Amino acid sequence: MTVEAATTSQQEGPSTQERWERAVEIPLAVAALAFLVAYAVPIIWPATSVGWRQVCQVTVTVVWVLFVVDYAVRLAVTTDRKQFVVHNLFDLAVIALPVLRPLRLLRLVALLAVLNRTSARTLRGRVVIYVVGGTLLLLLVGGLAVTEAERGAPGASIQGFGDGLWWAVTTMTTVGYGDIYPVTLTGRFVAVALMVGGIALLGVVTATLASWLVDRVAAESQVDQAATRAQVESLARRVDELHARLASLSADAAAESSSS
Repeated sequence: MTVEAATTSQQEGPSTQERWERAVEIPLAVAALAFLVAYAVPIIWPATSVGWRQVCQVTVTVVWVLFVVDYAVRLAVTTDRKQFVVHNLFDLAVIALPVLRPLRLLRLVALLAVLNRTSARTLRGRVVIYVVGGTLLLLLVGGLAVTEAERGAPGASIQGFGDGLWWAVTTMTTVGYGDIYPVTLTGRFVAVALMVGGIALLGVVTATLASWLVDRVAAESQVDQAATRAQVESLARRVDELHARLASLSADAAAESSSS
């Protein structure tokens, strides 16, 4: 793309896809929150009445359909559909495979983006928000998913949400006490995802802390360098003054010697 074309593209404003994504960002985040509640209620409270279970099921289905519509619209308005599909394989997998539908809850990251624009102005601040929110969301979703998969399975030690949440915490922190563990195939897939996510978040936390320390050291070094520079400049001024005084004294002495 030439400079003129890039300039023209910038002057034209955001594309149709960008305008759509901005318009539906908050509504989809709210829908994902409703999905989370509807998905969690029957798992946390298995004695929920049939009527409420049906309400939750309808809510989950409606929200899933909304995300299908969102994906279809974004695919329709994009300029490069092949590249869009390649870059959004996760969205496509979640829509196509019913077993992955609970992972659609990761759309709640849009809520973090809204919070990010209002409360964090630095890159490190945004990273902290995403890490904290992502960690809590991953723990909750992991606990719910493994509880749903394991409850009632032969030989399963995870029979309630409390067990599932405890397992999610010990797994994500790589502690792995081994007191409770998944025995179903779906539960083990959830375990793999949770372990990978935990390691990734730990890496982000470590990198953020390292970045903060480097910035602090750099700031201290700049202060020390500024102080040293000021001292050198002050010393140079004093040396110049001494040179001037010595030159003046030498001139006076020469004048007195010539006069005598």
